[in-house]
Amino acid sequence: MPDVLLATCADLPHGDEDAELLTAALRRAGVDPHWAAWTDPAVDWSAGLTVLRSTWDYTAKRERFLDWVRALPQVANPADVVVWNTDKVYLRDLAAAGVPIVETAFAAPGEPVAFPVDGEVVVKPSVGAGSRGAGRFTADRRSAAAEHAAALHAAGRTVLVQPYLADVDDAGETALIHVDGRFTHAIRKGPMLPAGVAHPVQGHELYVEERIDARAPAPAELEVAAAALAHVRDRFDAVPLYARVDLLPSPAGPVVIELELVEPSLFLSYAADGGPDALSPADLLAAAIAARR
Repeated sequence: MPDVLLATCADLPHGDEDAELLTAALRRAGVDPHWAAWTDPAVDWSAGLTVLRSTWDYTAKRERFLDWVRALPQVANPADVVVWNTDKVYLRDLAAAGVPIVETAFAAPGEPVAFPVDGEVVVKPSVGAGSRGAGRFTADRRSAAAEHAAALHAAGRTVLVQPYLADVDDAGETALIHVDGRFTHAIRKGPMLPAGVAHPVQGHELYVEERIDARAPAPAELEVAAAALAHVRDRFDAVPLYARVDLLPSPAGPVVIELELVEPSLFLSYAADGGPDALSPADLLAAAIAARR
């Protein structure tokens, strides 16, 4: 009987690119892990702690996924955190708590979509992963942006409209990974949404390929990430097992574009060497999982 069930999707039965590192670290920590697709009816999810990992197909069947998560006797991150974090309207809550986010307009189906007069915008669904359903539109293509928003509404999606922050073209996006509330490492993601591109509303790809490098975050980025996670801790009275805070550069400083608490890639292999006595992020995550069994 496994101590820990690592939940993935049917298309990735053995997990994502971090799976080998995490599995080995768990075994070093004395944990017996087992990867299983969350949609597999043959799995006994009461066998131990379930840790959500590469369940990347959930966005197409969110309600089914949330019902499954709520029914789990032990799950990390907790079910109430997962429910909140699977819809990017959580950005409203972060903004209300004083966490700097990318400026965002929200429009549920049936509500008018507001576009700024000038500048490029990104139009995307509030429930989605990677760049699926996202489009980037210049000011002279507002009709195309409106058509994309209408397609999202027709699919039952809440629409987010955000300015395209052009500094990302040079600086990239910074993702700060945390384990058990502790910052472990950061990576740089290159721009993921080329000019003029609109990804299909009903795309079938699990993820969009990313260009990844290790990165040392700036103090201001660490502060914003800490503020976002402080809100989570205060809101749910819990420290997430894992978290990834994705930041974009803006004229006013770093802003949150996403707070990933459900099934983020943790880029465990990109962590800088902390020295012979330092635990790797994989070992830190394994230790935190072992403590939650």
